[in-house]
Amino acid sequence: MALKFFRPITPSRRGMVGNSFEGLSRKEPEKSLLLPLKKRAGRNNQGRITTRHQGGGAKRMLRIIDFKRDKVGVAGKVIAIEYDPNRTARIALVLYADKEKRYIICPDGLSVGDTVVAGPKAEVRPGNALPLKAMPVGVTIHNLELNRGRGGRLVRSAGVGAQLMAKEAKYALVRMPSGELRRIDIMCMATIGQVGNLDHSNVKLGKAGKSRLMGKRPAVRGSAMSPRDHPHGGGEGRCGEGMPGPKTPWGKPARGYRTRRNKRTNNMIVKRKK
Repeated sequence: MALKFFRPITPSRRGMVGNSFEGLSRKEPEKSLLLPLKKRAGRNNQGRITTRHQGGGAKRMLRIIDFKRDKVGVAGKVIAIEYDPNRTARIALVLYADKEKRYIICPDGLSVGDTVVAGPKAEVRPGNALPLKAMPVGVTIHNLELNRGRGGRLVRSAGVGAQLMAKEAKYALVRMPSGELRRIDIMCMATIGQVGNLDHSNVKLGKAGKSRLMGKRPAVRGSAMSPRDHPHGGGEGRCGEGMPGPKTPWGKPARGYRTRRNKRTNNMIVKRKK
């Protein structure tokens, strides 16, 4: 996906880099695969804000994505590649031989007219889904299941890809985009290839208004607050954090402090992320 550069005719245009949306099919989304999406603005079921700096934004519809890839042995033809406002990756609309339509995450190299298949006997090609047991070592994968049959949970963002490093008895050793080495059940499904829209990391919004359209509200620096509002607040003039290590608004360590507390799956991680 190519990038679009703007002439600096206004301050917000200076430095702005956007997507050109080349290669996308000029069509409306598939109506049978749409659901209404209600905004929650970072609030839980009690109406309390549990995630700050969320709210507003343009109205969206939810696209139903096939993360399970459970149509085993049925060939499907890619009839469109579309934009999805709910994710950084592009999505591909697949028409299967039994006339059913489904959306899948669009990998790099997949184009309109290509054929995709899921199952242990599928060819090792971008867009095809196989169990890890049936894949050759060293292949790049995405949309990886964490639990057998529950659908892809890992490696779904634009431009990312995991690598199958080894297969040993009941588990496969997979290197995640973060650098973490992890054991995954060898019968878990994954899709071949790297997720498309590789240039997403080079996009620059350029102005606050674009963040607001994406549902992001302003964030205030802790050092600009008072001491009662944030541990970094207070002091004469412009002060830094003024304490050993940065803190969250609730006084806990921030930026790099490890918060993982899941002893059940510690034995599945061979090497922690960088």
